[in-house]
Amino acid sequence: MKMHDFIIIGGGACGLTAGLYASRGGLKPLLLEKEAPGGQLLLTDNIENYPGIEHINGFDLAQKMMNHAQKFGLEMKYEGVETLDLHDDHVALKTKNGEYKAKYVLASLGSNPRKLGVPGEDKYRGKGVSYCATCDGAFYKDKECIIVGGGSSALDEGIALAEHASKVTIVHRRDTFTGEKYLEDLAKKNEKIEFLMEHEVKEIRAGDDGKVDRVLLYDKKNDKEYEFATEGVFIFIGYIPNSSILEGQVKLEHGEVVVNATMQSSHPRLYAGGDIRQGSVKQVIASGGDGAMAAISILHKLRSEQ
Repeated sequence: MKMHDFIIIGGGACGLTAGLYASRGGLKPLLLEKEAPGGQLLLTDNIENYPGIEHINGFDLAQKMMNHAQKFGLEMKYEGVETLDLHDDHVALKTKNGEYKAKYVLASLGSNPRKLGVPGEDKYRGKGVSYCATCDGAFYKDKECIIVGGGSSALDEGIALAEHASKVTIVHRRDTFTGEKYLEDLAKKNEKIEFLMEHEVKEIRAGDDGKVDRVLLYDKKNDKEYEFATEGVFIFIGYIPNSSILEGQVKLEHGEVVVNATMQSSHPRLYAGGDIRQGSVKQVIASGGDGAMAAISILHKLRSEQ
């Protein structure tokens, strides 16, 4: 079996940036991605905080990153890693299509949306419950919808959804937002967007056709429950790191990989970056920085071993 110098798991901003830096540095990295390159970028409608680019769609930025890395020789395979085993001198990986070995591995596995955990959420997913307004917003043209959450993702997706829906109500359990002030101001200026602060969704309900038509809300301030009509429930309350294949092998805290300043985990052969690593701010620019740091560190390691 061929021994790779460097394998990257995950094709988000972190993985693609690592692939670019490693390729430019003279390595021949292999990137394994189970779906489409871009990660959370593919779920982001508008990006306006990436230095040097005033405005870009997440999908377009992901394509530019991928093309840039491949220009310098990054090899990509569309295979999801099912198991990973750490050894003193290498890392063994297994996918549905085969097995791989590498001297160093970067885990840029990303994260998945956190669920509310209320009745009706799983039952009506795809029938009125969504975790991506950018993906599904067009299905709700001229309909009234709610966004659940109060961070940057909720605000950004609320603005994106308002381009299609007739009305968007942002439901947040706190009395203040936790997202970027710029996005909060944009949402408040949008005539289609309204706000229900200090409210929680307790249940998602549907009509006889099996499609969402209302939710049960809890008004924390007035201590009462009531039904609220809506045809779409979009949930943005954070993300859970995709670190299950690393459990028991490296140090994790709350599912996030503990790393040092070079993105090296508690095992010297495994690095981690992006949404999966402890302390991530979950921004594209920061994830790219993680990938660059990991790739540079691994380049130095490999050169010192020659």
